[in-house]
Order: sequence, then structure tokens, then C-alpha cells
Amino acid sequence: MIIGTELFGRRRACHTAGMNRLDGLPFIKMHGAGNDFVVLDARTHKLALGPAQAKLLADRHLGVGCDQIILIETDPDGADAFMRILNADGSESGACGNATRCVAALLAEETGERRISIRTLAGLLPSEILGPGLVEVDMGAPGLQWEQIPLAAPADTLHLKIAMGPVEDPAACSMGNPHATFFVDDLARLPIETIGPALERNRNFPERANIGFALIESPERIRLRVWERGAGLTLACGSGACAALVNAHRRGLTRNRATLILDGGELEITWREADGHVLMRGPAVTAFAGQLPEFA
Repeated sequence: MIIGTELFGRRRACHTAGMNRLDGLPFIKMHGAGNDFVVLDARTHKLALGPAQAKLLADRHLGVGCDQIILIETDPDGADAFMRILNADGSESGACGNATRCVAALLAEETGERRISIRTLAGLLPSEILGPGLVEVDMGAPGLQWEQIPLAAPADTLHLKIAMGPVEDPAACSMGNPHATFFVDDLARLPIETIGPALERNRNFPERANIGFALIESPERIRLRVWERGAGLTLACGSGACAALVNAHRRGLTRNRATLILDGGELEITWREADGHVLMRGPAVTAFAGQLPEFA
């Protein structure tokens, strides 16, 4: 059940103190296929979370716990909202497909509209409510050139000369964030928590990168795990799922539409031929809501 309208309405009435105070601030905990978020309303009361505050809030032992913190802000250019994304390590991200679906679901209940436009640092992400808890997001066209990802130097983005342990030869693209996809034969034995951090910070990625490990089950099914930049191994990564489908199709491994099976659920990804945009369809779920205690 989405409860954003009531909760955020109460927030405006009760929390009007200094902009960096978090105590008493209402939040909604949401997830998309297990990729979880603490969602905060910053439309009428500006929130300026520093990296230390964000890390504490995201900490699963000392804070609420999440992969990303989401700030819903007003958009001066006319979208329904601007979505600011803070990773668990306090860094800022350009786009997050799973969070976009969650915020779209909140705003749809608040406004009564089925189509919602959300702006991020990566651009405008139009979303459509398809049913209860089911949202489709237009993630835009992928960046396929080396400078769009970005890479540190000119390179063939379909075959990067990167290898570590049992993986090699990834393909790269941008889906608002840098992504590299390794195609593997066995996910179960892959030491992702060991090689993921090093690959994220590989010298080829000046802004770090999200690292996907994809097992092609059929031309319409991809099993995927993602080491996310700034968050680690997550149950799902929406932009990573989009990147995996794009990179797999570029290599001729899949069709332009496939089901992505992640640890926390499934996403339907389509790389639309008409305009080159990538569409992502998947769940948006409210886990619980509350008010933040006093944070140091």
C-alpha cells in the first residue's frame, strides 16, 4: 500500500525547523525488486544531507538502512519532481531506475495522475503506472560512446580490455550512470564481493562504475547480479538491468527485449527500436514508514 500523501502531508505540518535536522522527519521505506530506499520529502523544506549524515541514515545497524537515500525535490523546469539520489556511501548518483518507479508510485497516488515525469541529474525519466505496484519507466537512450560512459581514454565500449580473476572482456554503456557488464557461465561460484570493489574502481572508470555479472539463460532471459557503485552488492539494480540488456543485445546474445532475473525479483527491459530508448517495467513496493530519531 502506498501511503505517501498522508505521511508527507504530516511532515509538512510538523517539521519546520532547521534544514539539516533529521530528528522527527517522516520517511518512507520502499523497494523495487529488493533494491531498497529511504524516501524523504524535500519539496517544501530543503534538506541538505552531507555524506556523513547520508552514510549514517543508510547504515543497516545504526540507521534505517538502505541502498540509496532518495530526496524528492521540486523541479524548476516543470517536471512533477526532481529526484536526488544519495548512495549508501554518501556519494551522489545520476539515475536509479528502481527508485524512479517507487517515487512515481508515490507521486501518482498523491496527484491521481497515471503518467509522472521525474527529473534526475541524468535527465527526464517519464513514468507510467500500469497497475497496483507496477510501474514502467522510460530510461532514455543509452550512452554507447567512450566519452559518454565515461571511460578514461578512447576504447571499444563493446569489448573493454579489463580482466580480473574469472571475468574478462566486459561491454560498457551509460544509463545515466557508468555500467560495465561481464558475461559469465557461472554466477554461483563468482566471488563478486571480492572482485566487485576493485572493478568498480578500475582505472578505466574515472567516475567509478556499476559492475554487472550476467548469465544468458536464453535470448529472452538474463540472470544478473550487480555490484553497485557506492552501494555494493544489491538485490537489484534497475539501470544495471537496462545496461545488461543493451550490452547483451549489442553482442547478439539476446533480443531487444528480455526478462532480467535479479536476486530480489524480475524486471522487464525493452530497448525500443523506434527511438533507441530503454523501457524498464517492474514493481514498486512500500515496506514501512516512520519518523527518524535524533541522528548525530
